[in-house]
This record gives sequence, structure tokens and C-alpha cells, in this order.
Amino acid sequence: MRNVMVLALSAALLAAWATEEPVDLRTVNRIKAEAFDNSKVMEHVFFLTDVNGPRLTGSPGIEGAAKWVINRLEEWGLTGAKMETWGPFGRGWSSTRFTAHLKAPQYAPLIGFARPWSPGTSGPISGEPVMAVIKTNADFEKFKGKLKGKIALLERPPSIVPIVAPPSRRFTETDLAGMFAAPDPGAAVVGLNPSAPGQPAPDREKARKFRNDLNKFLVDEGVMVAVYAGERDLGTVRATSAGSHESKDPVPPPSVAIAAEQYNRIARLIEKKIPVTVEFDIQAEFLPEKDSFNVVGEIPGSSKKDEVVMLGAHMDSWTGGTGATDNAAGSAVMMEAIRILKALNLNMPRTVRIALWTGEEQGMLGSKAYVKSHFADPEVMSPKPEHAKLAGYFNIDNGTGKIRGVYLQGND
Repeated sequence: MRNVMVLALSAALLAAWATEEPVDLRTVNRIKAEAFDNSKVMEHVFFLTDVNGPRLTGSPGIEGAAKWVINRLEEWGLTGAKMETWGPFGRGWSSTRFTAHLKAPQYAPLIGFARPWSPGTSGPISGEPVMAVIKTNADFEKFKGKLKGKIALLERPPSIVPIVAPPSRRFTETDLAGMFAAPDPGAAVVGLNPSAPGQPAPDREKARKFRNDLNKFLVDEGVMVAVYAGERDLGTVRATSAGSHESKDPVPPPSVAIAAEQYNRIARLIEKKIPVTVEFDIQAEFLPEKDSFNVVGEIPGSSKKDEVVMLGAHMDSWTGGTGATDNAAGSAVMMEAIRILKALNLNMPRTVRIALWTGEEQGMLGSKAYVKSHFADPEVMSPKPEHAKLAGYFNIDNGTGKIRGVYLQGND
């Protein structure tokens, strides 16, 4: 609840800010009371996750979530609640069935899911898994002519270390002070990632090219299923897309992520030359190409209604879960913040607008499109009239936990 109260209070103060205006402590206390005594934030999370999760951009889940959000904004009395189109996005994707089984040498169900933008199997298929660790284009030659009809494990078995510390902890004041003492961004080397001082920024285009080359190679070689290890342990599986939402990019073979412990079991069996059989049954489909959207709505201001304070978060997710931490949590907080402001019927001079973005997981596409449409084209940096009227923007995409500072994420 505290996150919501902080955001609602910040937005209200910024919407009402002027040098001659004192802080209205009665309003502050009303916001705190509504946040703590009449919270609806967990209801927002429930509908975003349990009902409409996951929310992959271009999937039925994201459209269902958007329609639900718009209904809530309208119920609360916001104006202009709508899906604001941006695009083109590309092809959508949806998976409606996933089963995976280790059939031999002993039976075991496998934990996992189909990776986005990969096809289904057209019914149950079973086969022999083989190790085919491919990290660069130079590795292709080693496996040419050896993968037809095989289930290919494409990664080295991940190292799983014992958990000896609590998986969750609260930052100490010393931790926070260390973050605050980060290097002056003005001294950063051009081309380095400001969120990881001293480390090269990831080359997204290079990674995309390799993914496309790999997918084409796997299809050409006749791979039955491509298998990857999830990025978490304790049976939790995390993975992003195998293919692309852009139709110009090649479609991969059926691609899955499974629990790291089970991936490693299969790898050990292969290493010891024990015959292994794995079965998959995946139903997945590519959806027609179309535009995407952001969800927006606002509380009009009074004397300075052409000036805007924005609250934002991305509501799209990947598909391994319900998208709770990344980022239903942030979306729910922003929804609750604007609900509180409207419920209290505060007389705010400035307009307060909420925007829930899509396409974030594919490269912040929705928010970038909004900025280009409303504020400025980053390619030419010629501000539009709305740019001068933006008083401030608050964003949450850091999961759960108390807000204890402002993280600029490279925007310094």
C-alpha cells in the first residue's frame, strides 16, 4: 500500500505545484487514509494476472487486460480512457496447450512452456534428445547433418548452486548509499550501458541476427524441438521469445524452456549414453499482423489543465507465468494511485494522465511510439508543443517492495 500512497501523493503534489502554493496536509492525510484503509490494489493485480495473465503483446491476454483496465478507468470517472493505437507491431502469438514428458529411461513430467513466436508440434511427438550447444555461427558446422528428427538441447547445462542466503532481502541504508554514489554519468564512456557501469552495452542487433541465423539453421537441419534451460532454479522457469514478432524474421522450430534441474538430468543421461526419450505436445499459433496499443486515461486539471503529470508502467509480459512482478505490480500501483486521486475528487490544477504501455518486452516499443507521437521524435529531437506541457512522469518497473528512492535507469 505504501508504494501506492507515495505515487498518489507525488502525483497530487506535482499536479498542484506552484511556488506560491503551500502543501495541503489535509489532502495528504486523505490520500494516506484512502491508500491504507480502502485499497483496491490487490484486486487490480488479481485481474491483471490470475484473470488476464500472461499478457504478451499481440496476444489475447493483453487485449483482455486492456479492456478490463479501460472499464475500470471509466467506472472511476476518468476521461478519454481508450486504447491508443501505435504500430506497426507485427504478428501476434498464442499458446493454448503445452505438455512435456520424459518417457525413458523412467517417466517424469517436465516443467516448462512454449517460447513465444515458435510453432506448435501438430500433436504429440517424441524423439531422442541430443546435446547441440550452439553459441556462435561458427558452431553450425559441427552439427550440420546431425540434428534431423532430433530434440536439440542448445545450451550447456546451467550451474545450480545451493541457496545459502535468503532469496529476498531489503536493501540496507549502506546498499542505497552505494547506489547513490554511482559514477557521474557525465564521465561515462560513450557506448557503455549506464545501468551497468564499466560494462559494454548489449548489442541487440547482433543478438537478433544470431537468433535469426540459428532459427534458420535449426529448421533447415530438421530439428524436431529446440530445448532451452530456464534461467531460474528450484523448478522455476524463465525465458523470453524464441522467434520474432516481425514477419521478415525466420520462424524457429517448436521451442521450449524447461526447468534447469530437469534439463540437467537429461544432459547427464545423454553424457552417460543412456537411451532417452522425450515427448512434447504443443499447440501454438501465429496471429495476423496488426498494430498494438497503449491504454490511456486522465483526470482533467482545472486552471492549468493543458499541463500534464503522467503515471506510467508497462502492462505487457512474457509467457512463463502471469506477469505479476514484471510488470502487473507496477501497472496495479499506477492504477491505484490514479483511482485514489479520482476517488478523493481533488481539485488539481494540472491534468493527471495514466498510460500503460505494451511492447516493452520487445524494446519499449509502446512508450517510444507515444513519445514520438506526443513529445518529440528522438531521431531529430525537435520537441512538439505537448513536450513543454509535460510537468513530470513517474514510472514503475522494478517489481515489488517499498519505494526508497528514484532510479533514473539511464535517463540522467
